[in-house]
Amino acid sequence: MTTSKAVKLSELIAPAFYGVHRDIRRNGHTHYLLCGGRGSCKSSFASIEVALGIMEDKSANAVILRKVGQNLRDTVWEQTVWAIERLGAGRLWEYKVSVPEMVYLPTGQKIVFRGGDNPRKLKSVKVSSGYIKYVWYEEADEFSGQEEIDSINQSLLRGGDKFCCIYTFNPPKERDSWINRLTESSRPDRLCHRSDYRTVPPEWLGRSFIAEAEYLEKSSPERYRNEYLGEVTGTGAEVFSNITVREITDKEISGFSHIYRGIDWGYGADPFVYIETAYEKNSRRLYIFGEFYRCGAKFAEIEEAIKKLNPEGQLVTAESAEPRSNDELRDRGIRIRPAKKGQGSVEQGIRMLQNLDEIIIDPVRCPNARREFCGYRFQPDGYGGCRSGYPDRDNHTIDAVRYALEEAFSRRTAKAIDRKKLGI
Repeated sequence: MTTSKAVKLSELIAPAFYGVHRDIRRNGHTHYLLCGGRGSCKSSFASIEVALGIMEDKSANAVILRKVGQNLRDTVWEQTVWAIERLGAGRLWEYKVSVPEMVYLPTGQKIVFRGGDNPRKLKSVKVSSGYIKYVWYEEADEFSGQEEIDSINQSLLRGGDKFCCIYTFNPPKERDSWINRLTESSRPDRLCHRSDYRTVPPEWLGRSFIAEAEYLEKSSPERYRNEYLGEVTGTGAEVFSNITVREITDKEISGFSHIYRGIDWGYGADPFVYIETAYEKNSRRLYIFGEFYRCGAKFAEIEEAIKKLNPEGQLVTAESAEPRSNDELRDRGIRIRPAKKGQGSVEQGIRMLQNLDEIIIDPVRCPNARREFCGYRFQPDGYGGCRSGYPDRDNHTIDAVRYALEEAFSRRTAKAIDRKKLGI
């Protein structure tokens, strides 16, 4: 079958997805779990199916979702534009970035983009003609669980008799993650498909991608299996599986190009934490080598500790929830700026840390960072699995590291990782 401008689907869909494409066309299933590693082309396949399906079915509309709405523009929106343009149909579509939605001009059908962080807005999604046939969850593992997915589907899947829900995701490392457990269960209306970059024509990915994959295969086989082959490699509920505990020498520290500093405020039973780290972008390694950690710390103690670790008075990024405390440190001569906390910032920060090649912690200089990072676990759900989301306990040094790295883990860096996950 060909599309407009005689573009062959075989030039747009990776061979591993031919069977899934045929199954969707014959309405073989309602739910399609597409799990795979980086570069498997699962997201590009989903975007092609949605755009093509709407152009071939006058009653079909689509909703495309990310858990956090602010991630839509640089991921699924761009991916869908890519699909439409590659299908040679760009002139037939209107792109409404501010809404955001795309309109198929010949019929008025729509592709609507929404974030799952505001479920109430999903109930208000309406289409002028036809019904919502396609629902695509990109990075489906970011959603909180099957219950949340079911609730969204109940709001969207109405008014028709044939639906196609596509869930694309890289399997989390944790074996007990809700979405990994979902792929192991069976339902007659669900198809689970696994893929990885090895089934994609190499010229689609490019030499740099292949070289990066081969490097990780040699340097970190477990990460390679999870990130590129889509295998579940975790043995339990650990959040960070990329920790190395070793001495970080003075010589290493003197060679770091930039040191990042962060503060997490704590009162009563919660400790105050000041942390120092270095992020080497080229090697994707994080070094944690400076720490002041104390419950009930007074401002004079905090001032003394920070000035001892940071004698040159370099900038410190501090938790923004304590503006008066930050002002107090400014008055004491410490350069402070508040962290730019926002919706989804905790999850994004932890995922960025998880995606590093290595987090190296000096156990002598930073005993509490070692304890918290190595002991940070997902909470059990009481049914042999783990609850979704990251627990808000025993994570004070982790929070301080997140704040410290705001500059290094800029939105641009986060977007680059999102694009990498698209596997175009």
